[in-house]
Amino acid sequence: MIVIYHNPESSDSNACLEILETHKHAHEVIKYQEKPLDKTKLIKIIKILNVKPEALIRKESKVWIEHFKHLEDDGHILDDDNLIDIMIEYQDLIERPIVINGQKAVIGKPAKRIFDIIPQN
Repeated sequence: MIVIYHNPESSDSNACLEILETHKHAHEVIKYQEKPLDKTKLIKIIKILNVKPEALIRKESKVWIEHFKHLEDDGHILDDDNLIDIMIEYQDLIERPIVINGQKAVIGKPAKRIFDIIPQN
């Protein structure tokens, strides 16, 4: 089953969900802001995506700019574990949507990227 970590306020996330529904793919919607990810799950998602944790952080977000940008600007190095902890504490920083199909996953931005991991009818 395809899993989408979804934020209904995101146009990209809504577009991915629409693709899944239009193409009639069985899917599970997880609204991660209502059901926050734990550290183990986030690490698993990062491994499936095959990205560094930094790739999942929305650095243009207000939370990042207000709380963490100064660390980068001052030359502080945030390691992968620090970044994961930050995302666990501030779930809004997580790039969305994340779509997983078995051992394949993409960040659905733009939405058409999900066609890389789902069968097309």
